[in-house]
Formats: sequence, C-alpha cells, structure tokens
Amino acid sequence: MASVCREVVTLQLGHYSNFVGTHWWNLQDASLSYDPDPNAPPTELHSDVLYREGVTLGGQTTYTPRLIAMDLKGSLSSLRQEGSLYETGKEGNSFTWEGELMTHRETPPTKNTFLQDLDRLDGGEVLTEGDFDTTQLQCTGSVAMETVNVSLERAQKRYRLEGSVRVWSDFLRVHLHPRTLTIINQYNHEGESSRLEAFGQGEALCSSAALQEDLEDRLHFFVEECDYLQGFQVLCDLQDGFSGLGSGVTELLHDSYGGRGIFTFGLAPVNYPDPSPMKDVYHLINSALGVVNLSNHSSLFCPLTLRGGLGRHPPPPSSFPHLQLDDSLWYHSSAVLAMALDTVTVPYRLGQGGTPMWQLGDALAVSGRKVVAAYGAIPFPMMQGSCLPDALSSCGNALPWRPLSACPELGDGRVFGQSVTLRGVEGRSLVSSLPPGNTPPSPLHDCDSGDEVLETFIGNHYPSTPVAVQLVSSPCRLTPPFPQIFRPSLGEQGLLQSSPRPPHSAVRSMAVLSSLQSSPAVRRSLAELCSSTTALDPRRLTSFLSAGPELSDLQEALEQLRTLAQCYGPPASSSGDESD
Repeated sequence: MASVCREVVTLQLGHYSNFVGTHWWNLQDASLSYDPDPNAPPTELHSDVLYREGVTLGGQTTYTPRLIAMDLKGSLSSLRQEGSLYETGKEGNSFTWEGELMTHRETPPTKNTFLQDLDRLDGGEVLTEGDFDTTQLQCTGSVAMETVNVSLERAQKRYRLEGSVRVWSDFLRVHLHPRTLTIINQYNHEGESSRLEAFGQGEALCSSAALQEDLEDRLHFFVEECDYLQGFQVLCDLQDGFSGLGSGVTELLHDSYGGRGIFTFGLAPVNYPDPSPMKDVYHLINSALGVVNLSNHSSLFCPLTLRGGLGRHPPPPSSFPHLQLDDSLWYHSSAVLAMALDTVTVPYRLGQGGTPMWQLGDALAVSGRKVVAAYGAIPFPMMQGSCLPDALSSCGNALPWRPLSACPELGDGRVFGQSVTLRGVEGRSLVSSLPPGNTPPSPLHDCDSGDEVLETFIGNHYPSTPVAVQLVSSPCRLTPPFPQIFRPSLGEQGLLQSSPRPPHSAVRSMAVLSSLQSSPAVRRSLAELCSSTTALDPRRLTSFLSAGPELSDLQEALEQLRTLAQCYGPPASSSGDESD
C-alpha cells in the first residue's frame, strides 16, 4: 500500500459530522485489502489516498485514517481520546508518597454488544455463537498488519444498535491515530449549559491560540508525510457553533495550503433532540453564516442533509423508496449520507484515471458558483439479473436520484456542470445482452459500453450540460454495525428481487448512483435560507449576537448570501419564497 498516490487529509468538525464520518470510515474499512502480494491486481479505489501507515512503540505496522476529528466533552463514551494502538502496557505511576492513599475509580461506560464483540475480535478471539453466519469479517483496518494478515474465519453478526447508540463512538469499527481526536473541554456535548450553539462561539474558539496551535501541529503531522497532497475534505456541522469553528478552520487551510483542494460538506440532521423555537433560530442563522463563510474558503461547498430545505420551515425530508429508515435517528440518517459521500468522492480517490480535487473543483465552481448540490439513488434501482440499460429505461422521464443537499431537482435540464458516479455495476450488466438482430427497446440498449449508456441517459435529461461520468465496479460494502435499513425487496447484493429477502439475511453491498451538480436549484435553496434569516426580528437575536458576530456583520453576510444565490441565475419561478 505504499504506491504513489494523491493523498487527502480529512477533517470532521462536530457531533453529526462525526456520525457521518464514523459510517464513512467503517465503509472504507470494509473495502480495504490486506493482500501483500505485489502481483495482485490493483484495486479501483486507492486506500492510501485516505489512509496512512505507521509503526507502534512495539514496532507493529498500523494503517489508520489520515484524519483530524473535533468534538465536545462527553462525546466519546468508552472511546479513549488517545486510542489504544500506541499503549506501552505499563502504568505511568510516578508517585513517591509513602503515606496512606485512597483511590477512586470511575465506572467505565457500558459498551454495547458490537463494541464488546469488537474487543474480543481485536484480542484474537474467534466468535462462534449460534446466531452468526459464517461470512468472513475482516479485522479492523488499523490494527497491526501482522494481525490482520492472519486468515481467521470470523462471524458476521447482525446488530440492532438503534437503542444503544448515543454517540458516534458507539459504532466506530476502526482504530484511530493518537493525533486524530481533539476534545473541546470548554463546551459539553449534553446538557443545556455550556453547549457550542452559536456561530460566534465557534469562531472565537478557533481564533484562540491554544486551539490554533494544536490544530496546526496535527495538520503538520499528517501533511508533512504526504508525497502528493491533493487537498482536504472537511465534514462540518452546519447548524451549530461548529459552523463558526469550521469557517475558521477552512480559512486556515486556505491561507496555509494555497493551491490545494478544499472540499467542504456542511452536515445537518433532519432534527435535533429537545427542539425549541429559539434553537430553530440559532440553527437558521448558523446555516446562513456557515454557507457564506465555508464556501468563501473552500474550493467547493456542498450541503449534505436529508432535510427538505435549509430554511426555518423546510418541506418533508428526502425519502428513498427502497429504504425503511427512521430519519429522526442520527444513526440511520448519517448512514445514508455516508453512502452518498462514499460515492461522490470516488473521482479523486481512484488509483488510475481519477479526477484530482483541483480539476473537479475548477469544473464545477465556475463564475463564483462554489456551492454545489448532491443527489443520490440509494440504492441504485436495478433488478437482479437485469442490466444497466434496463434499469435506466425503467425510470422513464424521471431521474432515479433524490436530493441530498436540500435542493429539489428542478427537472428542466438546466445544470451548469455535473459529476455523475455509478458504483456497484460491473461486467456484462453494464450493457444490453440482447441477441444480435433483435431491435433494441431503447437507445440505451444500443450502447457499447457502460460509460456510453450512462452518458446517453444523462444527456437525454441535460442535453447541453458538461458532464463527467465515472463508473466503478466495486459497490459500497456494508458490514456490521451498518444499520439494516433496507426493505425486503432488496437482496443481499443490494439488487431488487421478485421474492422478499429472508428475514435472517442482511444486505451486504449496495450499488449507488450519485450526482454532484452546479445547478440553478442551488439558487432556490440559498434564496429561501436568505429570506428566512432576513425575516427574523432583530430583537430575538440578542443572545445569539452576544457571542458575535455583530448585527452589521450578520447583515453583510446575508447580502453576500443573496449575491451568491444570484450567481445561479434568475429565480426559477415567481413564487414569493424565492424573492430577494
């Protein structure tokens, strides 16, 4: 895994971003290959783009995410901030007091069944409970390579963690490097007091000397060992104080690593625990300030959410016909967004023939349009035994994907630029298998390659739009503890089937189609956000503005947001919600 590649450093800022990031890294771990054979065929996705090799104090090789993650006090539960890879096994007690001592030991948090089993697997134990099947489960991707290379038949268990996941570390499958986690102890994850709620709080936190020094130290550690750093992907909570902290972080990246790509994803859940009208106001203003500042300092900025809109009263959340998820559960909604993220980022993670971050950014962010919208077909609706032309033809005049950026598809073919990725369809399934001499039922069935099929389909819907198409045969691989949020109509390989999937079986992989668009639909979303924020009574903003910014700064940001929306063309309709 030491071949030359274009490395990426990932930053996760905020609790929901770490939910999405945890599923994301679990997906990466499920696809890692530990085969040391130099003659083995190369994988399509280059793991070294995201991962780094290291060595423990005991001389064991490790493979860990090139990741910096920030969260608040109380967000780790049983996870140790420094991790467990670099333990010495010795107690660091240096007390010299010879008198009487009294030791108080805090009861450790209770681990759920998945974490308990993971500890046993890391200890070399083979699980043989009767409720397991015999599918091989790879060891976590960052333990010692000598351990993961041992061929162990490990059981793959179906976990029901919906009632036991409180924080993202409750379902983290991989080991993290000791320099990955930063815990902000000034603010608490739970409780009404001392929460990082406002943009100004995060902004002030990021400007503190202590956090800046810590962040720069961690960045230097991961960046300086890269041979061909292509940039940074930033996952940042959009609706709380991390929006302000992320704005400061992306500004630092922009100033310190000029010329590198900075792809920022603004994450927002469908809802929050303990909602209130005042919290809704905070979320709205944080979103408006975050979109403006994060897009200013990034190559591309993409909101990523199942919410129907970023305004105060959004439409219903995006629905997916073949999923049965509870979108109010962060454990569920973050899993869907992680699959989308795993697909839209494919172009700059490929081992060969990929599109570097800078090139993808230049192609989509034209004329100041740095905000892009994501769409996804999760799963890609393809019947078992059929082919790609059949699946796309069955869509008729509709598009198979759903909004993932609070930007409904306009359906009028007006898009400035687009990157489309399909993963999980391979071989003969990419083209029609009609015998020679038969009349093709559609132009798609007359195409000679999967690329041509997808390009023809996209071209029919967007006839004058530049589009980059990427096909990858490897699917999203789903391993425990990914939630089983799929309807019985999906088979184990994520394909539609005529008979229901047996209740005891799990969906193990998934074909996904995604689109990253620079689209006039972004204007509708930004205009709605701007008008909702502008309509707020200034007298209700006193507590928010007490931490900064001032009212004049907010008004200036809203003017920038209005200007940004206008980059995407005139209003799509004359409806009042899109007025300036």
